[in-house]
Amino acid sequence: MSGYPLLRGPINFEGQVIGVTETLQKRESLGQKTLSFEFFPPRDSDAEVSLWNHYESLLGSNPDFVSVTYGAGGSSRDTSLAVVDRMAKDVLTVGHLTCVGATNEGTREIIDHFEQAGVRSILALRGDPPLQDPGALAKGELKSALELVELARSVSSLEIGVAAFPEVHPESPSMEHDAKVLKKKQDAGATFAMTQLFFTVEAYTRLVSAAEASGCALPIVPGVMPISNAAKVLRMAAMSGAEVPKDLLAQLESASDAEARIIGMEYSIRLANQLLEAGAPGLHIFTLNYSKAALEVARGAGLA
Repeated sequence: MSGYPLLRGPINFEGQVIGVTETLQKRESLGQKTLSFEFFPPRDSDAEVSLWNHYESLLGSNPDFVSVTYGAGGSSRDTSLAVVDRMAKDVLTVGHLTCVGATNEGTREIIDHFEQAGVRSILALRGDPPLQDPGALAKGELKSALELVELARSVSSLEIGVAAFPEVHPESPSMEHDAKVLKKKQDAGATFAMTQLFFTVEAYTRLVSAAEASGCALPIVPGVMPISNAAKVLRMAAMSGAEVPKDLLAQLESASDAEARIIGMEYSIRLANQLLEAGAPGLHIFTLNYSKAALEVARGAGLA
């Protein structure tokens, strides 16, 4: 059980089919926060069995929604769609949609698939090209997440979410530029945003302030990565360009694996609480398809 006041309770939508934005609004009207989890498509049969076992454990915390990622360049398309199909039967599920190497027709087909599977929301992303084809973006018909939002809005009534970057997009000149892009995505039809990996509450509050200054009113849900495997998370941070605080990095690098887990999880839970205290509408926890650390963060933040 959480050692903090529980910030979520049962919520009744009276049979209405709603999306992420309405869920955020409903929780806010009740003075509550949302809890959600991210999963990725399993790579083989053993990973698939593991995914569903951990998914069931996390489903017991009554998440408000979940999301399922899409492989670089759509490399895991069929597996991702299969995971989305199954999860959508249980809980509000956000299907990731990327435009690297994508055609307009192919994208419409995926959107149709989501609609038929009962998916209510998508997360429209530019995405990353696969390592074996770094020029994939140039080969596709869609060149940016903004174009993807525009296409999705023109052919579908699905709710559209987009990515936000607390530490500036790797190809952006500034936070202000990112905020203006976020505003354009809002104007094109996006109704919520979810952040990439980051490690300080200041990074989140700077993003929110910049978005507000640009006229963007999208609710921005922070993504939180539990630091249960420090070596893995530090590798992910290096790949994404996320800055790890120097004192935390020093502690993790000088600790044993067991000590690093304690240090990392204490930091993750503290960050989760700081984000909620700073006004974040909820937490989107990156599970890496494992339940234990994700539940520790959720419980430590008073969300489960």
